Amino acid sequence: MPQILDEYLLFPDYEIRFARIEDLVKLAEIEQAAATLFCNTPYAFLVNAQPLSMDFVIQQFQAQRVWVAVNDRDIVVGYAIAQEVDGNAYLQQIDVHPAYGRRGIGRELVERVCVWAKKQNYHKILLSTFLDIEWNAPFYTKLGFQILPEVELSFGFQQIGCKEAEAGLPISPKLVD
Repeated sequence: MPQILDEYLLFPDYEIRFARIEDLVKLAEIEQAAATLFCNTPYAFLVNAQPLSMDFVIQQFQAQRVWVAVNDRDIVVGYAIAQEVDGNAYLQQIDVHPAYGRRGIGRELVERVCVWAKKQNYHKILLSTFLDIEWNAPFYTKLGFQILPEVELSFGFQQIGCKEAEAGLPISPKLVD
């Protein structure tokens, strides 16, 4: 018998698919739940941070750049959002509800975005991440991402970095070809 945690049923089966409009309301809840993983890090303030704006989420949804992971009851348990930055794919956000963590869902979401990016003929797939969180950077390294030297950052990605720094997010750029 599966455990029950709020409405999240802990089943081992899940599916990754493009988001549906009705899925979008769950993304902020998942983002906030995933932020609790940073409680014992220098980024504990993320627990109280504002989620992505719904306007941005809808914009990316309309461009078919939002994927969700759903369990076998079609409950959204994770998601990824990509966008285009200077002709490259940018994995802007990825979150998995902690009740579903460490099951490969995050990896599957990243891989789905990478497959999409290659089909769209993007040459690079960029993301930003914390290098000083012991479980964060190794996750992306295992998936083939590498640190991108600052001199190789495009103007748009530099602007993203500036906005993130203003928000108190000392993150590092990474990429995969």
